[in-house]
Formats: sequence, C-alpha cells, structure tokens
Amino acid sequence: MTPTHFGALVFEWQAMDAIGPFDLLNSSSKTILGYAQKHGAVTQETLDRAPDFIFHHIAEDLKPVSLLSSSITIVPTDTVDDCPELDHLLIGGPIPETFKLPQKYLDFISRHHEAGKTIFTTCTGAAVLASTSILDRKNATVNNLEYNWIKEAYPKVKWTREKKWVVDGNIWTGSGALAGMDMISQCILNNFGLDVLTKEAMGMDYKPRDIDGMLTVLPKRYDGEGKQISTHVFP
Repeated sequence: MTPTHFGALVFEWQAMDAIGPFDLLNSSSKTILGYAQKHGAVTQETLDRAPDFIFHHIAEDLKPVSLLSSSITIVPTDTVDDCPELDHLLIGGPIPETFKLPQKYLDFISRHHEAGKTIFTTCTGAAVLASTSILDRKNATVNNLEYNWIKEAYPKVKWTREKKWVVDGNIWTGSGALAGMDMISQCILNNFGLDVLTKEAMGMDYKPRDIDGMLTVLPKRYDGEGKQISTHVFP
C-alpha cells in the first residue's frame, strides 16, 4: 500500500487540534499495529489492511513554532515551498478574532484544494478555511464556543452546530478538538474498516463518538449478567 501523505499547517493552534488526529492516524498504521501484533492484539488480516502514513508539519520556514496551549513547541518538517504533494491537509484552530492567515499559507491551501485533495479542519480551523472563501456556500461546523462570532464573520458559509462534524464533498469540518479526533476516527472506519479502528482505539484506550456525540461507533460488550463492560478487549 502506497503511504498516505498527511500534513498540517503549523501556527498557534491548540495542541490537540492536530496532535490528537495525527496520533489516531499513526496508531492505526502498519508500524504501530505491527508492534501490537507482537503482543497478540492484532491479527495478520487486520494488519494487512492497515495504512502507512507520512506526516508533514508545514510552516513558512523551519524555525520552531509555539502553539496556543501547554507550552508546546513544534519544529516543522517542511516549508510551504518544498512540501511534497499531500493527500490530506489538516487545519487546526487558532484564536479566530486575532489570527491572520499568512499569504503563503493561503496559497498553499488554495493549491491543495484546487488539486481536489481532502481538507480537514478541527475546532476554529474552519474559520481559517472560511477566510479563504473555500467554504463559501458549503456546509460546515466549527467550535461551538465561538460559533456565533464566526457565523457573523463568515455569513456565506452554511454553518451548523447540530453535528460533531460535517462533510461537504472533500471538506471535513470538526467542532471541538476532541470532536476532530472523532471525525478522524470516522475517516479511519470508512477507509480501513472497523477492525483497524477498533485496534487503534484499543491501543490508545479511546472510545470515539459518532457524528451526534454518542458512543455508538464501537460495538458494546456485556458480561454474563447483562452488565455493560469495557468496549476494549486487551490481550
């Protein structure tokens, strides 16, 4: 299977906006599930369907970038000028009232979109994408806390907060940071199957929610007396 190139533009977003989805994707990869197989947790059939990813953290240059939260700094792996063509682009969420999208980032997003490639946004990342006009007349969601301000700032977008994420063509917009992880889990489910998602989630001891925020994605388990027990089965 050809590796999938997944990139995120690096700026002052909340750490979980991109690190959470990237960790989920990495935990579904052949590398991590292959490690889990050594501990008896993954079958060869599941491993054969697992993807390979190459991750890119993209900025205007390779200088370290301080994130919005937790005193975390990221050292970019690529610049907007030399990054290889991506299959998927992830846009995290800054403080929308003060963030200004650099022109080189705008150009990078536009080239990716014009190539017909997938864009994911988490949290207020949808406001960043809306600022490019790419979301005009499209259905989208965004962090619910800033929802009213963003709806007023970008009235051409068909905003909703009824769902945890919204898909319109090749654009996926998630609401809060953890909803972005749930959105990526759905993408893993769609592309690689329930067994890959289940083993990825087991490795992280994580239970993804569905588009309505309910814990229905992974099959529920019950003991002999009918009492619900942990979803995950560990070796």
